[in-house]
Amino acid sequence: MVATPSTMLRLGTKAPVFKLPETNTSRMRALSWNQGTPGYLIVFVCNHCPYVLHLLDPLTRLAHEWMDCGVEVFFISSNDSSSFPQDSPDKMAELSKKRGFRFPYLFDDDQRVAKSYRAACTPDFFLFDDELLLYYRGQFDGSRPSNGLHPSGIDLRQAVEGLLSNQPPPENQKPSLGCNLKWKPGNEPSYFKKAKT
Repeated sequence: MVATPSTMLRLGTKAPVFKLPETNTSRMRALSWNQGTPGYLIVFVCNHCPYVLHLLDPLTRLAHEWMDCGVEVFFISSNDSSSFPQDSPDKMAELSKKRGFRFPYLFDDDQRVAKSYRAACTPDFFLFDDELLLYYRGQFDGSRPSNGLHPSGIDLRQAVEGLLSNQPPPENQKPSLGCNLKWKPGNEPSYFKKAKT
């Protein structure tokens, strides 16, 4: 496990669109602009990462609350499941059912979507506004599995509340931190290699 920070994609970046399979239905789900949708939250996660498991319950609860406010939520796993079978689509579907996800949990098998977002870690958060422009990228909160802080989601929660209230993006956005994405052999993006050196 390598503790890796998020790359902090430039604010205002247009959300890369995608179409990926939802693991518990095998249905293809796409990110696309929908008139009247106030925001879009894309989170790169995986099944086994202790950083993800540390905050998964409060994150799931908040994600459901934000969906009730009209925000579209997508969880994506881009890990190499051949090397990490606990992150396979079948295991993802099991976790989705066990945790009661109401949002799609998508599998990025060729890792192209992760690369398009410059995702580097799990969890990695990307919040886009109603025009699919990046409004927030950063941490869920300051808690980590080893620092004894209870995960509250305060950083991401304040960002979503600001977005829904038509406020400007938060000025102080701190990188997320988590396990490095598990790239397929030879598939590491250049930005990830630079982030590790």
